[in-house]
Amino acid sequence: MTTVGGEPILEVEDLRIEQPRREGARTIVSSVAFSVRAGETVGIVGESGSGKSLTARAIMGLLPRGVAASGAIRHDGRNLLELSEPQLRSLRGRRIGLIMQDPFTMLNPLQRCGQILAESLPSGRSMGRRERRLEVARRLAEVGIHDETVLDRYPFQLSGGMSQRVGIAAALARDPEILIADEPSTALDVATQQEILAVIKRLQDARGMALVLITHDLRVAFSICDRINVLYAGSLIEAGEAAALHSEPLHPYTQGLLLSEPPSDRRVQRLMTIPGAVPTADQVTGSCAFASRCQWAAEECRRSAPPLVEVAPGRLSACARLPEIRSEMADLRDVALVEAEAPVPSAGAALLVEVRDVRKVFRGAGVPALDGVSIELRAGESVGIVGQSGSGKTTLARILVGLERASAGSITIDGVPADDWPALRPADRRRLRGVVQMVFQDPYSSLNPMRTIGWTLRQAITAHDRAARNVDAQLADLLRSVGLSPDYARHRPQLLSGGERQRVAIARALAVRPRLLICDEPVSALDVSVQAQILNLFDELRAERQIAYLFITHDLAVVRQVTDRVYVMHRGRVVESGATSAVLRDPHAEYTRTLVAASSTTADR
Repeated sequence: MTTVGGEPILEVEDLRIEQPRREGARTIVSSVAFSVRAGETVGIVGESGSGKSLTARAIMGLLPRGVAASGAIRHDGRNLLELSEPQLRSLRGRRIGLIMQDPFTMLNPLQRCGQILAESLPSGRSMGRRERRLEVARRLAEVGIHDETVLDRYPFQLSGGMSQRVGIAAALARDPEILIADEPSTALDVATQQEILAVIKRLQDARGMALVLITHDLRVAFSICDRINVLYAGSLIEAGEAAALHSEPLHPYTQGLLLSEPPSDRRVQRLMTIPGAVPTADQVTGSCAFASRCQWAAEECRRSAPPLVEVAPGRLSACARLPEIRSEMADLRDVALVEAEAPVPSAGAALLVEVRDVRKVFRGAGVPALDGVSIELRAGESVGIVGQSGSGKTTLARILVGLERASAGSITIDGVPADDWPALRPADRRRLRGVVQMVFQDPYSSLNPMRTIGWTLRQAITAHDRAARNVDAQLADLLRSVGLSPDYARHRPQLLSGGERQRVAIARALAVRPRLLICDEPVSALDVSVQAQILNLFDELRAERQIAYLFITHDLAVVRQVTDRVYVMHRGRVVESGATSAVLRDPHAEYTRTLVAASSTTADR
């Protein structure tokens, strides 16, 4: 284990990032300062728009064109903001490495992995072709890839977890003393996420390397970081040791983030949410950045920006009212984390979906995507399907809504045989469309950017009922049902936040008054506070409309919060099923135990 100590090897001081514009500079980051020592892991957490990724890019000298940084980023006695591009190029990779969220942005799709890694190696040493290949293979083995055939594959031929490992190997090929990891595991399932974090941590310990982890996932931050810095609207609002911050957050925003996260070990009555959205840095100049969303905000919070000060040994907070509200914050944590009774699956409700021995083999694939899958779902029931990427979850969902056709097996939805949607009578297809609708992971790609929200919802209403009356009134009711005002009908998708777009996508699915919503990773791309809002919304809609859910996710904390029963899938098969609370508390299948252990390790390490 690496010993952390000594002087900082990287210091960020009063960092400010702006985008010059004709009408005046736009502030993106207004005040960020932190340091990193050799062997230390420092986390930077915050929601989208907080400025964390641009802070990483400023350190690397990779800010987008037209965006400028001021202040100081000190490394090895030099301010990196004052270096020329050739000087920065000599630092990148050799002294400071970078891992991006999407490995495909780091890996040239036209090069084989072996060539990518060979070009990343230090240039000072001359090696022959065989020696270079052996060195590249050794670098792959460092990140847990022992199959040398990966060297001859292109990035698109690898899984997400495998390509991320190659990206890590490339980032570490020149043996940097500091590694910046920007959301390195966000898009990965829980088991692969744990593997990637373990790889990074093992290599850090072996090399004595400093690590700066940028993430919006608090469970990841607490599992791997020594210290954590919390960013909000471009400002640093809290900092401290990870364990201390986890046990007692000392800023209302940090507490809001913690309580928005579904607990990994229990189901709660209702997730705490943070109202509104993250403002821009310019919108909160001269006041507490969090005042507009804080339940404890007072006039003094709106009158001036509180400084970041030491409020306990090693703890910094920018909350002017902390001494007054600290005990109230503790009381709220106690209330928010009270465990709810596990729902009892209903056996008496009518069978809505019956899947029997379904197989799906894609053309050219040697292994079936689905291999004898059977599931049941009753009216008003919420059922989860969990498993790693490639387990067959999404393929099953697409078959259920007619976007794919099963190779074998039977599917019945509300009494209608649904094995082959194209072969159905038009009347049966319309009936099924009225029974089942789908909510996708990325709401933006499923909404027409050229059309207003009102146009999209009107189309959904009239497509199901061409003789529909009072369409505008129905549209307004749909928006209200998902927590949006009717005014949103005038907006286009690009003007909405991620959470608002997902609400619109849900409203569109509700337009036909379905009895079943199939939700394919509907919150995995959202910030934790927005995720909490959407999960609470699903609970409310279920209570109000008696809708059934088939909830597909790789997040066990999410599935615990919103489902009654769960099916665990692995390599196209169901390996375990039962009441969600029972399966997650006492898993029987080895694969389920692996998933639960990975989720618990990430949450509680």
